[in-house]
Amino acid sequence: MIRDPNNPCLFCNAKESGIAAENEFAYASYDSFPVSDFHCLIIPKRHVKDYFEMNDEELLACNDLIIKIKNEILTKDKTVKAFNIGSNAGKISGQSIMHCHIHLIPRREGDVENPQGGVRSVIPKKQHYKREN
Repeated sequence: MIRDPNNPCLFCNAKESGIAAENEFAYASYDSFPVSDFHCLIIPKRHVKDYFEMNDEELLACNDLIIKIKNEILTKDKTVKAFNIGSNAGKISGQSIMHCHIHLIPRREGDVENPQGGVRSVIPKKQHYKREN
């Protein structure tokens, strides 16, 4: 039987999710279904539905962990040249665990044929665009 990650909330139990780093208000955990090696989630400890429900302390704590994990990844893997950072807010955006989490996805040269548009690829037909002068 497949466990519902929302009942009980998977991210409310940091030990079950796995802790790569933490501070007073947030923790980082490597993604169970990574887009790339070292794909990490930054998660506020307080159960909040999405990014927009975090308070200032949580926002700063998450940002501190994003920077810390980014630097650790760059030290571990010299092939990482860039990152995507994003958070799904609401079921229609693709959020499946209704506890805020921010994806930090390491990117390597050549990992996709044409990376133009980056996070815009959440709507595939909008990813690639041409600039008009």
